[in-house]
Amino acid sequence: MSNYVLSSCSTVDLTPAKMKEMDVPFVNFHLKLGDGFYNDDMGQEISTEEIYTRMLAGEDAKTSQVSMVEYKEFFEKFLKEGKDVLHIVFSSGLSGSINSARLAQEELQEEYPDRKIYIIDSLAASAGHGLLVAKAASLKKEGMSIDDLFDWIEEHKLEVHHWFYSTDLTFFIKGGRVSKGAGLVGNMLGICPLLNVDWEGHLIPREKIRGKKKVMARTLQMMKDHAQDGTNYSGKCFISHSDMQEGAETLASMIEEAFPNLDGKVEIYPIGPTIGCHTGPGTIALFFWGDKREEE
Repeated sequence: MSNYVLSSCSTVDLTPAKMKEMDVPFVNFHLKLGDGFYNDDMGQEISTEEIYTRMLAGEDAKTSQVSMVEYKEFFEKFLKEGKDVLHIVFSSGLSGSINSARLAQEELQEEYPDRKIYIIDSLAASAGHGLLVAKAASLKKEGMSIDDLFDWIEEHKLEVHHWFYSTDLTFFIKGGRVSKGAGLVGNMLGICPLLNVDWEGHLIPREKIRGKKKVMARTLQMMKDHAQDGTNYSGKCFISHSDMQEGAETLASMIEEAFPNLDGKVEIYPIGPTIGCHTGPGTIALFFWGDKREEE
């Protein structure tokens, strides 16, 4: 086994058990909910269900990224053990966390000149970030070197597709991503915005679709349109959701029927605290390997 650590941020929105299975340690983002401060450790310290309940009750939620000092302490644990580090960071299009990671990298590179420290901007979010990390973990397990893995991720990371939709605009309104008037009308009419992550890692609204069944069908169509090899797609597929287990399972069944060559079942995960604080309940997100996201 190559003597390096593959690590990530907690914003991969998988589970601690999955991360342990993949042998990928992670560093925590943070949140403030009401008067309380918590780590985003994938729901161990505070569950997303509690977060949504308290948000719906009127408590304000704010998130904060990993600091430079936290990154430095996290990376240094492995450097002291004589290991190199390859860390995959939450999208720079959604957070400035990559800047803190790179500052930590610069300081540590001076202190440990014989060690390799690679920082990768995932340009991905939620379980799309997780899908990229899972593939990287698989390649590492197969024996890929840290240098080759770095190059592979940089070459292929824009092939991770993200398609999100929300059935409740309440927290999109509260967060200012949708105007109050448009949001109230949208909720009354059952408008479900369909969004994706672009080539720069930004979350972009794409379509306004009326009705849960229609937006779910449209999300499935996006996978048919963009997945590598179309309906012969043979890669992994992840779904994450915020308090929408039933809807996530329905979409997963539709995907498994439409894509018979999938690598295993669709894996379903809860959206984690950091992203959940912004979406609130009612969001479903689909992730798969597809055609490369290009500049628009």
